[in-house]
Amino acid sequence: MEAPPDNDVLWARALHYTHPDGSPALGGVSLGVREGEILAVTGPRGSGKTALLHCLSGLARGQRGEVWFNSVPVHTMGPMARERLRRDRFGWIDPAPALVPELNVWENAALPLMLRGTSRRRAKVAALEWLERLDVGDKCRLRPHELTQAERQRVCITRALAPAPSVLFADEPTAPLHRADRGHVLRTLTTAARSHGITVVLATHDAETAALADRTVSLLDGRRVRTVHLPPVTESEGRATCSLSA
Repeated sequence: MEAPPDNDVLWARALHYTHPDGSPALGGVSLGVREGEILAVTGPRGSGKTALLHCLSGLARGQRGEVWFNSVPVHTMGPMARERLRRDRFGWIDPAPALVPELNVWENAALPLMLRGTSRRRAKVAALEWLERLDVGDKCRLRPHELTQAERQRVCITRALAPAPSVLFADEPTAPLHRADRGHVLRTLTTAARSHGITVVLATHDAETAALADRTVSLLDGRRVRTVHLPPVTESEGRATCSLSA
């Protein structure tokens, strides 16, 4: 078993993954992600982007291949060890916002910090700072049902950034946002990641989103390819995505 290069915070080799229903998702993907890098994983829907993020983050285990984080073999970890890794070192943003309905906005944003053992006061200060950066600071005492879909997603992004994870996995993070909001939110996310030294692995089928990354890896049918031409998302497609995610 060969250890990954020293400058790669994440490293995968010959990664194979099959969905529970038996359909193939990844067919031998290898890649490295450097520390502090923003990497976009691009490709059309069904190309294996989400499956790759799941395997890299330990949410799923590949049937074959290796995944390393800071020279630690994630692919040999048990479920509890992978869960601790995700809690302590990783952040995650889903395409559809999911918040705890019983908690208000700042409590949702501070939840990962408090689960790590941070005091409620310190967690609240950090959460409020990030909520202000993402223009939802004035919503801090509201419950999720009182927010718009776009506002809920901004809170989810805050929740992922507030603990300053080593690696942030973002799976189509701006899907619920209107086109006019996407650029601002993505610039906030990428600027914050660079200023805090956070490595970002970003899955997207949108060429404009991928353009904000330092480097792009393209997938097609579960395999790396040299180039995938991504059509720009039209305004009507953006509205359709929002309505489907609601």
